[in-house]
Parts: sequence; structure tokens; C-alpha cells
Amino acid sequence: MKNFTYQVPTKFVFGRGTENGVGAEVRALGGTKVLIHYGGGSAVRSGLIDRVKASLDAEGIAHVELGGVQPNPRDTMVYKGIELARREGVDFVLAVGGGSSIDSSKAIAHGLKYDGDFWDFFCGKASPRETTLLGVVLTMSAAGSESSNSCVITQESTLTKRGLRSELNRPKFAIMNPELAMTLPPYQIACGATDILAHIMERYFTCEPDVDLTDRLCEGAMQAVIRAAKIAVQDPSNYDAQAQLMWGSTIAHNETVGVGRVGDWGSHQIEHELSALYDVAHGAGLAVVFPAWMRYQMHKNVMRFAQFAVRVYGCPMDFEHPEKTALAGIEAHEAFLRSIGMPITLRELGAKAEDIPALAAKTKKTDPVNQTTGGAFPMKVPDIEAILRIADR
Repeated sequence: MKNFTYQVPTKFVFGRGTENGVGAEVRALGGTKVLIHYGGGSAVRSGLIDRVKASLDAEGIAHVELGGVQPNPRDTMVYKGIELARREGVDFVLAVGGGSSIDSSKAIAHGLKYDGDFWDFFCGKASPRETTLLGVVLTMSAAGSESSNSCVITQESTLTKRGLRSELNRPKFAIMNPELAMTLPPYQIACGATDILAHIMERYFTCEPDVDLTDRLCEGAMQAVIRAAKIAVQDPSNYDAQAQLMWGSTIAHNETVGVGRVGDWGSHQIEHELSALYDVAHGAGLAVVFPAWMRYQMHKNVMRFAQFAVRVYGCPMDFEHPEKTALAGIEAHEAFLRSIGMPITLRELGAKAEDIPALAAKTKKTDPVNQTTGGAFPMKVPDIEAILRIADR
């Protein structure tokens, strides 16, 4: 196990009706004027935005609002939010929604404290040194952005999707009421569950030895998410299933299950190019990329992939032919994804085979020196193209 520093400063307020206490949470942190930042009209139609505003009003906290965040959040909305917040004298950004609203809010919060272009943080020209107070009212279990150190934004003019890792990305609090996820359509719930699993799997598929404790945490979390996803897709009103997914999304991406090991994240980098070009749901893109990545990489650490098959999906272990066990685990994972309505091929996703070379070439190099993508299983452009070819079936 590698050395690590683990700190999650986000305060979690979990359960029914917790959104009604958002004003008190903002007040405790010293916020005096809030930008309420959210996505589509569902937060308005459901009455959630009105409840949030009423809670702020009860604490005497002024507020302005900016809706319209799209999936795969755009830099154009971030610029709009920074301009509005500066004009209105905002000192607190409140994200109401899922990962897209939260990531857009994170970028706005950083941009408010920066004299230059906030995109500098996402293209590697600068790192944020300070940020604006940020809180979250979570409505979707997926990205884990409610307490993660990551943020992903798409530059609309170039269709470039890039992420920023910084401890300043972690919100001060996350209000998490599983009831708020019950209005989501089954497809969105399935996309969210796929994203949660991918965040765990990016950490699980490591080459680091002697990490049995976090292996067991990952495996238990994956099994719980798989069970809950099957229930929630069929019955979105099931509180217990939604609660498992909501807490699962949080621990999947705030390093609770990832300490002491080197994860990979190559699948995420590949998927970023798919969702940037085709504007598909991030979870759906991961459903296509991850199994193809697994098929391509499994021979490099076959016992790790076989362990996944046995411990997560209950496949029998073939000690004489562990590659058969590893493949059975991949097939079991694909079967699960299909059972909840996810695509597993590029064609089902609406992607085009002729775009594969460009997608591979544009994928971010996480190791610029060696021009590779992926931490545990480094890939060059031909490897990425080969993975996308596997997905094109």
C-alpha cells in the first residue's frame, strides 16, 4: 500500500427533508449572498428551488439564481455565472442538481477568485489558489462531485472536455435527500449507477499489491450499487435503493475506497472525448468504453480481473485458465449494464467508426512526458484506438 493523505472536509447532511436546512448551513459558513445554480426545469417544477429559496429567506440570506446547466457542462455557462455573481456581489455558490450543476458551480467559484480566464485551470496554464464558498443540494446519484476533488468542463467552441483535480473542488457541505432522485427517469438512474461503478472500478483495477482492505471496500460497494440499481431502475420511488445509490456515489469518488493505490482513469479520458463530440450521457459512454478497456487490458494483470469476476459477480474461479474467469467477469458486467438499459457498443451510443482515429488522438495524455493515458495501465494512441475498435461491434 502506498503512502497517502486522506481528508474529506465536506459536511454531509443526509436524509428526508434535509434541503429545508440549507439556509442554516450557508449562514453557519458566513455566506451573505448566494448564487443558486441549477440545471433544467425539473428543480423548479418539483418545488425544490422554491424550498431552497425559502430556507435562505428564513435566514435573511439574499440570493440570485442561474438555471440552464446542460449535461456535460459548458464553459459558456461558467462565464455567464462568473459575470452574474460578480455583478451581484455573490459570496457563496450553491449548486442544486447533479454532477453537471456541481461542476459548473465549482468552476464559477474558482473563476470568481481569479483575474484571468477560468479555463486556464482546465488546460493546465494555472492552478486555483483560492475559491468561493460552495455548497451542494444533490438531486442525482452519479458523479460524486458533491465531495470529490475533481471537476470536468467542456469548452464549447472546440468540443474539448477537460478535468481539474484540486482540493479546492471539495464543497463545504452536501445536502443529500434520496427523495430528490425519485423524479429521475430510469435511464438517468441507470447512467448514474454506471458512473458510480466506473469510479470504483477506476480505483479497483490497480497493479498495486497488498491493498486487500480497499479491495474489499470496493467490492462491497460495487455489489451494493449493482443491487440498488436493479431496484431503482424498476421502482424509482424506492427510498432505500435511492439512498444506497446516493451514498454510493459519494464514497465512490472522494477517495474513501481509493487510498493507498494507483488507479487508472484511462477509460474516463477516452469517454470524455465521446461525450464531448456526441453529447451523450457520461454514464452511457462509460458503459461502452469500460468493458472494451477491460477486454484489452485484462491480460496485463489477469488475476486482478479474475478477482473482480469472482468477488463482484460470483463467477467460479478457473485456476488453470484465469483468463476465462476474467472474461466471464467482463461478460457478467456487460449483462448487468444491459439489464438496466445501458448501451455497450459505439453504435448503440450513436458514435461513428470513422471518428475513432480522431477520438483516440484527442484523448488527454495524463502523462505528457511519455505521451500516455492511464495510471495503472498506460496507453498510447494506438492502444486507445484499439479499445474503441473493440467497442465498435
